[in-house]
Amino acid sequence: MKPVLSNLPARSSKPRDNGLTMVLDKGFSVRQAEDLCESSGEFTDIVKLGWGTSLVTNKLQEKLDVYKQYGIPVYFGGTLFEVFMLRDQLDTYVDLLKSYDITTIEVSNGTIWLSDRKKTEIIRELSKEFTVLSEVGSKNPNDIIPPYKWVKMIETELEAGASKVICEARESGTVGVFRPNGEVRSGLIDEITDQISQTHLIFEAPQKEQQVWFIRKFGPNVNLGNIAPSDVISVETIRLGLRSDTLFDFYNVGQSDFSVMTHSEETGSKPEDSAHANGSVKSSKDKK
Repeated sequence: MKPVLSNLPARSSKPRDNGLTMVLDKGFSVRQAEDLCESSGEFTDIVKLGWGTSLVTNKLQEKLDVYKQYGIPVYFGGTLFEVFMLRDQLDTYVDLLKSYDITTIEVSNGTIWLSDRKKTEIIRELSKEFTVLSEVGSKNPNDIIPPYKWVKMIETELEAGASKVICEARESGTVGVFRPNGEVRSGLIDEITDQISQTHLIFEAPQKEQQVWFIRKFGPNVNLGNIAPSDVISVETIRLGLRSDTLFDFYNVGQSDFSVMTHSEETGSKPEDSAHANGSVKSSKDKK
């Protein structure tokens, strides 16, 4: 029996529209998919089969059946969409998704050249048959998109029919909304979310420090993507304040004598003196 803790943050329940944890499957076997669902299925909202792995994964249908059994939607990575687009085979790609009963599609142009107008047209058309997740941001670390253009693209793609827009970071967390060293481009995030509700966005955040930053900024029900299967439980503990990184963010120390319990006799410090109590976190200083 799980212990009942007071002052835990409220978490949305599945099927969730917000507080999503999107997990990156980079080629799991059927057995590995079963293990993921058994251990973390409760906290896994959607699974992305990374880049083109779905075309070379053995027993793909069996793996998809496992995820379906646990009620976890699956979609193929946006890079595979771009691979088919590069060959002018979008119709073939759509047929492939339908053959596997995939109802979610990612539309991206992070690697290939695809005009914003053409991308919008594709989103509008595909949204008639699929749940569309569009992605904004380049996979090239040298391609810096100004904040106003991020906002414009996100707004346009939501209006065209995208269910949510993914903010690019890649598997590495070193491009898009992050700097090459993994630091959050906090100024960019502020400008985007000043004009667009974060509930419409999925932030790719593969690194723990990045996950902590977004959860502390937007709360436990922020949408996070590119989460490694081995990190799903970890992310949920960060959301709930069950890891030191967010322990004081989701507990009001003024409601009890908890601060006395955690007082350090050696240093004389109190929880409210710590970075976690006052909300500070390491990030780039509002640089765009």
